[in-house]
Amino acid sequence: MSDRTPHTPGFHPVVETQSSNRTVAREGVRGNGGEIHQRSEDGQWMTTAQGAPVSDNQNTLRAGGRGPSLLEDFAMREKIFHFDHERIPERVVHARGYGVHGYFETTSALSDVTAAHLFQEVGRRVPAFVRFSTVAGNKGSMDLARDVRGFAVKLYTEEGNWDIVGNNIPVFFIQDAMKFPDLVHAVKEAPDRAFPQAQSAHDNFWDFISLMPEAMHMVMWQMSDRAIPRSFRFMEGFGVHSFRFVNAEGKGTFVKFHWKPKQGLQSVLWDEAVKINGADPDFHRRDMWTAIENGDYPEWDLAVQLFDDEFANRFAFDILDPTKIIPEEEVPLQVVGRLVLDRNVDNFFAETEQVAFCTQNIVPGVDFTNDPLLQGRNFSYLDTQLKRLGSPNFTHIPVNAPRCPMHHFQQDGQMQTRGPSGRANYEPNSWASGGPRADPASGHRSFPEEIGGEKRKVRSESFADHYSQARQFYISQTEIEQRHIAQALVFELSKVETPEIRVRLVGHLPHIDETLASRVAEGLGLDAVPAAHEPAVVPDTGLPPSDALSILKNGPASFKGRKLGILMTEGIDDDLLEALTTAFTNEGAMVERIAPHVGGITTGQGKRILAHHKIDGAPSVLFDAVAILSNDAGTVQLEEMHPAHCFVADAVAHAKFIAYTPEADSLFLTADPSSDGGMFALTTGDDVDAFLTACRGLRFWDRLS
Repeated sequence: MSDRTPHTPGFHPVVETQSSNRTVAREGVRGNGGEIHQRSEDGQWMTTAQGAPVSDNQNTLRAGGRGPSLLEDFAMREKIFHFDHERIPERVVHARGYGVHGYFETTSALSDVTAAHLFQEVGRRVPAFVRFSTVAGNKGSMDLARDVRGFAVKLYTEEGNWDIVGNNIPVFFIQDAMKFPDLVHAVKEAPDRAFPQAQSAHDNFWDFISLMPEAMHMVMWQMSDRAIPRSFRFMEGFGVHSFRFVNAEGKGTFVKFHWKPKQGLQSVLWDEAVKINGADPDFHRRDMWTAIENGDYPEWDLAVQLFDDEFANRFAFDILDPTKIIPEEEVPLQVVGRLVLDRNVDNFFAETEQVAFCTQNIVPGVDFTNDPLLQGRNFSYLDTQLKRLGSPNFTHIPVNAPRCPMHHFQQDGQMQTRGPSGRANYEPNSWASGGPRADPASGHRSFPEEIGGEKRKVRSESFADHYSQARQFYISQTEIEQRHIAQALVFELSKVETPEIRVRLVGHLPHIDETLASRVAEGLGLDAVPAAHEPAVVPDTGLPPSDALSILKNGPASFKGRKLGILMTEGIDDDLLEALTTAFTNEGAMVERIAPHVGGITTGQGKRILAHHKIDGAPSVLFDAVAILSNDAGTVQLEEMHPAHCFVADAVAHAKFIAYTPEADSLFLTADPSSDGGMFALTTGDDVDAFLTACRGLRFWDRLS
């Protein structure tokens, strides 16, 4: 692949404004990545911890603009090394995680493109461990934060452990690992006040983002409903980077990894997320645990995008840029396997907390590319695990140990549990029982890529377009989803105390969509949309929409795996309750009963029905659809209970499908159930089918239009 001319830095004015007792610098400089830098008022030089001045804090030293990162970049290594060791023992990022066991099975052989044993024939199955997580919050934070979700998969293959360490979003905020400590510092709690926790709605984060145009594509994803998923089970996963498959003859093929949930995609509304975090901060954990305990095993297809150097050279964007996707319309997905999660952990600490994922853990037939973020992650993850788990022998922990034979000369160190036996602890040696030797035939071989270029801290010009794909993502959303993105930006920026940061961020939006920019400016009370920042590269406004980028265009096909909440009172019709429960259970849904008292109710036929929840502890936000079964006396009782009014009002406000007995219609204070197409009166069991059919959709969106 050809090298391309790097960015030419240039100066651009930044208007001086006042905010409380702070002054924002008059002048800014645009760096190699198009980011905007403000000169500090004290004029200090940036140095390493050893005092050496740093010439470039944006880019890793690499061989050519698109070449591999060089290990000799001491400034990058020191920066990430220190960042990796900032906290113990909790993960610096992805601290709040949840792990599940399962298996991966190959459904399509790929022997022509990869030598990986796993893909040589259909039906090969290996154990798997998956850890889902939020990025920004600590271990004690809530599940429904607006955040990126980690989607890390460890496959225990016949050739060693293969870690596909990804997210539920296919792009990232930054292009170069050099900026990762800055990104995380910006989004985490401020160092002086230690808040906010697990939130990006604050000055530091948006200050950083507003100065980094390369982040705008990721911002569109983060402000979309992708960042508040309904469940881990209804969430996509992505490998993020471009990797290479290498076949037995040494031929390389680029590959991107996609985990597609067979359950479909689903998210919650922001108001729901806020209330779920109060009602059940462990909502995602509980959902996964319950589903697996009930035998409803979530499943994903592993799909790959395969492409060669010819496509990479003609693609409109650089395939090494982690802030870009390759639309599925340009390179269709090929399903090659399935991931099934079927067993909860036995001990959270021993497995979920001690599992160690490393992007460098690959197997023969898989190789890296020169993606600068991936190159930095390969260094960072191993260093992180050493610090967090306390020893280079963290692979001796069962959840991290390969399931295939291991032979090497590594010895001693803390937590050593299986040191090599015999005299030989080095190689080459001449002893009869001299231990393992390298195997050129079956061992891992890197793709023999030709590399050349000047040794410089530089970013390729091919990384310079920061807005085109952000626009493509936005126009691929439905009107409902676009409205949610605008509302999320307004909410987040309204929490920013410094007005000029809000203005600076909105100045990026006209490059994405004028209507979006206007909506956000109006929501923030700005007099007008700020002038758009000068882009490093003029955006391409002709990129077509991609349906694969929308949640609502890829929702569940049934109500299977979702949850119905039934609010019930004394004296209700036994047959109606039974018909409703049976229909949804047969659909594969979870059904939970709520009552004024957790002891339950007695039906009109005298049957005692226990409740799963007391009304105070089971708001409607915890359910995908709700039913209210009440007679006249029960409705009077509910009308006297504030939680019942909130249950009904929130179900209406969140566009849920609602079933109700006619006696309960007085609970709908702000809606006329008879004229609402998302509400279904239940008089007999025959009415249940229409309600269930509607519930197979996500929501009754017409109620919110």
